[in-house]
Amino acid sequence: MILDRLADATRARYARRMADTPLDIVKSRALALPKGNFAFERALEAPGVSLICEVKKASPSKGLISPDFPYLDIARDYAAAGAAAISCLTEPDYFLGDDRYLQEIAAAVPIPVLRKDFTLYDYQIYEAKVLGAGAVLLICALLDTDTLRRYIEICDTLGLSALVEAHDHREIASALAAGARVIGVNNRNLKDFTVDVHNSSRYRALVPAGIRFVSESGITTPADIEVLRQNGTDAALIGEALMRAPNRRAAVEALLR
Repeated sequence: MILDRLADATRARYARRMADTPLDIVKSRALALPKGNFAFERALEAPGVSLICEVKKASPSKGLISPDFPYLDIARDYAAAGAAAISCLTEPDYFLGDDRYLQEIAAAVPIPVLRKDFTLYDYQIYEAKVLGAGAVLLICALLDTDTLRRYIEICDTLGLSALVEAHDHREIASALAAGARVIGVNNRNLKDFTVDVHNSSRYRALVPAGIRFVSESGITTPADIEVLRQNGTDAALIGEALMRAPNRRAAVEALLR
């Protein structure tokens, strides 16, 4: 399965990284920074469907998406067009991401940036804080409930938001039990990367009021956004449709109309 390969690549990468720079060093750097103000989750409180716009160079399912990849221009266009937040891929093996992209984007835009990666270790959360992220992605398919709870507590200590991603009712139950305040339901099956744009709508009612609900993947049109608005979805995370748009700023503005 693709998710298994992504997790294996992450384990290999962090075995090397944690040997080079131990956890206590990264943790001390993160804790020395001012505590964040949970700007990511606050950004999703606006009426209507907020947009989390993704900056990514490639994906396992679609290959190379943006050969030239002017990531700072892309991020600035998203922010200028009214995005509530930015999602930045940092996974290097399958998405061709880089920590540098996140660090530079976070310094360049006035809106919060989600670190989109495959979080397996608390090390990655402290690292995200040092890089300037306002939020991290925690995937239920990779983390049990106790680990999710512990990682959310670490985020709370740092002032980071956690976007907890689920795909079915069991994973939503795990996210809720762990204390998630922002839950995203992925319309893409991470086992085989097929997309069902109605997946998040089916599970919307399982997430109670007061917890931000995000629909992830496969959203491409204003009609899709209208469906989400009608079922009370707080935000949509949109990647490929915007990355392939000839005018990304206009594409964001069209989705927000």
